[in-house]
Amino acid sequence: MTQVHTAISQETDSIRAGQALGSAMRNAFHGAPPDALVVFASAQHDYTALLATLADEAGTEIIAGASSAGEFVNGERGEGRVCAMGIRSDSMRFAIGVGDGVARDVRAAARSAVQGFQGTRPQPMPYRSALVMTDALAGHTDPLVEELTLATGGNYRFFGGGAGDDGRFQKTHVFAGRTARSDAVVALEILSERPVGVGVAHGWVPAGEAMRVTEARGNLLVSLNGTPAVHMFQEHAELTGQRLDLKDPLPFFLHNVIGIRAGDGHRLRVPLGVQEDGAILCAAAVPEGSVVHIMKTDAASAVMAARKASSEAVRALDGGRAAAGFVFDCVATRLRLGREFENELDACARLLEPAGFVGCNTYGQIARAEGQFSGFHNCTAVVCVLPE
Repeated sequence: MTQVHTAISQETDSIRAGQALGSAMRNAFHGAPPDALVVFASAQHDYTALLATLADEAGTEIIAGASSAGEFVNGERGEGRVCAMGIRSDSMRFAIGVGDGVARDVRAAARSAVQGFQGTRPQPMPYRSALVMTDALAGHTDPLVEELTLATGGNYRFFGGGAGDDGRFQKTHVFAGRTARSDAVVALEILSERPVGVGVAHGWVPAGEAMRVTEARGNLLVSLNGTPAVHMFQEHAELTGQRLDLKDPLPFFLHNVIGIRAGDGHRLRVPLGVQEDGAILCAAAVPEGSVVHIMKTDAASAVMAARKASSEAVRALDGGRAAAGFVFDCVATRLRLGREFENELDACARLLEPAGFVGCNTYGQIARAEGQFSGFHNCTAVVCVLPE
């Protein structure tokens, strides 16, 4: 049997927020501590005070999560908040892994994060998954997912995302126990007797012709079809009757992201700014030599993507019932949709009910599961469902 409780706090004082959420968990479990606690918190909070108080009140050190850019549980969302999920289960086991120095040595960070996993040892529970939260501002998130996969022999499903800081893009943190760390990755291992479901969808489609990435340097998209990248976006803006202000390009970029062709679909990258030489700074790397499109979407497509991701996650339970869900989507999606983002969360709630969910807006989303569009994504709904 799996018991779950979700809660969200508008309290701006970090100690009082930790007390409220921790006591809510204790009360929900009739005085017993949760086996694991997942928490997402706005950059307005003092993470050390929040996590220490939460650990004391809830009675557990198995805490994982991250700073965020919008927090929500089923039925309520907002910014500047803290949300949490407590889990007690006799059919799942949990462990925390941490890897520091993602920017310096992503391979070492990934191997450190899974070092404490129990599922890499003989005779584990049959289904192995992990919630992965990373400091996306440290970069290397695509290689991180690959290194985690290699370090676990391809036997784990991963879901999660990049930590946020309320859309400031200055400094983000991941949470492990009572500590908050930058330039790090945290993984909450979930070993289960029954399948854990993961679903991924984004709802964007190509808006223009395919282009070849002729030069890229890290997160900088330098040229497309041999032309400075910004020129191709300016041409697209003119053709589609949109306004692209090079001094403030984000309003345009939120509606015109980059899609990297991959198999039958596209992995998305959000452009963030324009450099003096016409290169475009992206939220993650766009590989040189890849084929890309400028992509488009609308609010209805975002809702459909949330439904698809939730449905795929529930279907992956192989007939089991959902006990709880995790929902992640990009801060860019929230900024683009405004209040309509609530429609996306409502779609998840309807498909997961009566199970509740917790989640946040992230700087990129992580998903790796059999039959899914795996890797690091932007503007993509990622849903994970835990079995009863």
